[in-house]
Amino acid sequence: MFKEVTTLLPQEDIIYLGDTARIPYGTRSAQTIIKYSMKNTKFLLSRGIKLLVVACNTSSAVSLPHLQHGNAIPILGVIEPGARKAAQVTKNKKVGVIGTEATLRSRAYEDSIHGIDHQIKVVGQPCPLFVPLVEEGWVDDQVTYLTAQSYLYPLQEEKIDTLVLGCTHYPLLKDVISEIMGDRVYLVNSAMETAEEVKKVLEGKDLANKEARERLYTFYVTDNADRFIKVGERFLGTELRGVREINW
Repeated sequence: MFKEVTTLLPQEDIIYLGDTARIPYGTRSAQTIIKYSMKNTKFLLSRGIKLLVVACNTSSAVSLPHLQHGNAIPILGVIEPGARKAAQVTKNKKVGVIGTEATLRSRAYEDSIHGIDHQIKVVGQPCPLFVPLVEEGWVDDQVTYLTAQSYLYPLQEEKIDTLVLGCTHYPLLKDVISEIMGDRVYLVNSAMETAEEVKKVLEGKDLANKEARERLYTFYVTDNADRFIKVGERFLGTELRGVREINW
């Protein structure tokens, strides 16, 4: 999400918080996910932000209404933009969604897609091993390919023509996923669609920075800044300097 937003909105300052002490959220209960997400939101609001993106699919799926309630600034999730794109591009009305157990358990993508077109069949598939494989850097590894084959087989059997990559880690595996699913399956990157939504909201509310300026990126984590830098540079596509570790 960081990479997509900074590419589309290069003039905006970004404050990034990675809850590295508590991830992965995907196996947590809804109550715990909401509690952590609200704490993250409170911290970011204290930094004077003008818009908040809940970049985690799991947190978006479970927590977004709780985070939006009572807050004056726009708070956007990644589910709705991804769902809209999937509903738009599917031709045979068969859409697959891969994500964490919590994201799929929430039925957030399914509900959002059905809110647009109730005739679309939505097939969910949890892929819990994708996150650790990506974080270990095993993007092109044979183990990753075989794991992906196993996860994606049920979706191939359903003959989907659109697949939502419903986790921030999954776009790093898009080449493997595309190779397995074939050219006829359109891959929806929710992060890319959300970045477009961020641009639209900022411009619509006259909040966008219009002048060319030196941008400022600030990174916070809740644990193990060294590991975040190692993994994060691969994710975010930029050198990470001055990562600050916060304790609460």
